[in-house]
Amino acid sequence: MQFRTPIPILESNYPIDYNSKIVSLGSCFAVNMAEKLDYFKFQNHCNPVGILFHPLAIEKLIDFAVSGKDFTENDIFFHNERWHCFDVHSDLSNSNKEELLASLNDLIKSTNQQITESTHFIITYGTSWVYRNIESDSIVANCHKVPQKQFKKELLSVEEIKESIANTLKLIHALNPNCNIIFTVSPVRHIKDGFVENQVSKANLISALYSALQVTSSGAERAYFPSYEIMMDELRDYRFYAEDMLHPNQVAIDYIWKRFKETTISETAFATMDEVESIQKSLSHKPFNPDSESHLKFETKVREKITKLESQYSFMKF
Repeated sequence: MQFRTPIPILESNYPIDYNSKIVSLGSCFAVNMAEKLDYFKFQNHCNPVGILFHPLAIEKLIDFAVSGKDFTENDIFFHNERWHCFDVHSDLSNSNKEELLASLNDLIKSTNQQITESTHFIITYGTSWVYRNIESDSIVANCHKVPQKQFKKELLSVEEIKESIANTLKLIHALNPNCNIIFTVSPVRHIKDGFVENQVSKANLISALYSALQVTSSGAERAYFPSYEIMMDELRDYRFYAEDMLHPNQVAIDYIWKRFKETTISETAFATMDEVESIQKSLSHKPFNPDSESHLKFETKVREKITKLESQYSFMKF
């Protein structure tokens, strides 16, 4: 008997391998998947300006990077003894104005290079809900704990998201026409918006992506990976959630990664992935007696494995 309904996922025509260069952008689920790519030592860059939750924030970052725009003093503000930028995560905030601007513009330049060199883009949308700063009349990526009365909360329509997706695709392919792009919707539930409101938010993202990806394109692949659907259907049980009952737990993340690997990573990479995992497990091993002869032999074997892999793949560092 089959006790669950596995979601059929088309295998990629341009799967990821160890020659691929990957850029991951979006919500905290993008970080979950990027951590897996990092663990297996793929060439991966994730969220240069921190976690971004909605389509317009991701589009704006890519626009700055592709167009070579600079952040200026008009783009930052002082609050709670630190300088912030509404377009980036609070992890980048700084007590020094000049340092913040310099770091932001360095990140924009490096993102331009990453887009230019990338073979695969993974974009994870988290929500359709956005906050508009009343004073500037602009939608922000992060509110930085500025009082809520300074913002209006809005729901992006399917058409607005569809237009943002089209702009994002156009910008990336203007710089790198051969880049393959994988979209996904984060399975993290944004219950602070409300239960019904969270469902509407996810529905708008999924509807816009479904519509946008019906448009045929030549050359590079545009695909949808159903991480949200896997969580909602295949893993339809609270035992797959973290303690907050909102985020996928490690078992769920591992399972979604398994489905991603089966459909989006080339089988030619599997043997190397196994070697990398063996090394990673060895490096995390805690010996009872670090000075024993058996452990010293074990360390020598691990070093030999690392040397062999690093000679094959110059970008790998353990």
